[in-house]
Amino acid sequence: MGRYVVRRLLQMIPVFIGATLLIFLMVNVMGDPIAGLCGERQCDPATAAQLKKEFGLDKPVWQQYLTYMGNVFTGDFGTAFNGQKVTELMASAFPVTIRLTIVAIFFEIVIGITLGVVTGLKRGRPVDTSVLLLTLVVISVPTFVTGLLLQLLLGVEWGWIKPSVSPEAPFSELIVPGLVLASVSLAYVTRLTRTSIAENRRSDYVRTAVAKGLPRQRVIVRHLLRNSLIPVVTFIGTDIGALMGGAIVTERIFNIHGVGYQLYQGILRQNTQTVVGFVTVLVLVFLVANLLVDLLYAVLDPRIRYA
Repeated sequence: MGRYVVRRLLQMIPVFIGATLLIFLMVNVMGDPIAGLCGERQCDPATAAQLKKEFGLDKPVWQQYLTYMGNVFTGDFGTAFNGQKVTELMASAFPVTIRLTIVAIFFEIVIGITLGVVTGLKRGRPVDTSVLLLTLVVISVPTFVTGLLLQLLLGVEWGWIKPSVSPEAPFSELIVPGLVLASVSLAYVTRLTRTSIAENRRSDYVRTAVAKGLPRQRVIVRHLLRNSLIPVVTFIGTDIGALMGGAIVTERIFNIHGVGYQLYQGILRQNTQTVVGFVTVLVLVFLVANLLVDLLYAVLDPRIRYA
């Protein structure tokens, strides 16, 4: 196991470098960030040259990337064009989005897996058909429509929640935004769990456990569910980074100042340092989540061994 982890960590290095290089190149072709600083008026050539020199934009792109990566390994993600350190923006944004992601993942695990197990065991029955239709509707409706509808009904019309989340963003105010963020993924988890349960239910090891006279609950939890969760864990693990990076719509609807909000502001203002810094951290989140998912395989299925 130890050698496998070390090998995976070494493999993450070229992936991290390649991903950050691609992001850096894509962000740097967004446009001229200096022109965006001057607003609608054209920048004075002397002012533009001074700003480019101050932010290192006068150097070739490859040199800018090497300088950026050197600073990243020292914990410096650069400075936004308003003079604020990107790490300061991260310190205020990431805790909020992490809490929002935790709520979303909780809904995926509890509701998604529960519905998937129930429909997988009752495949073809009315409850199965109803849940399939419901998940299809959830997948078909865009997230911003779901978010605005729940905000209008629960926040404005009925007054059950605050229409917008306070700057502190406690867990109690993130329940509805977390449900909106997780809605599509929750539907996929339900359908994926259902399919996996239905397939493994016909497996030999399940029939053997039933033939031995084991209690139904033990057969489902210890044998059927444990093996059926491998593809579900894969999806949820990779979905962590996707939820954190894809929370732009949800955070805009509920006025949550998290990672999605900062990315939106960075793209809108062509603030390359902010965008590259935040996406760099999201790349690390994806890599670590994938590693943890691979390690969880051995926990779910003892037959899996890593050399």
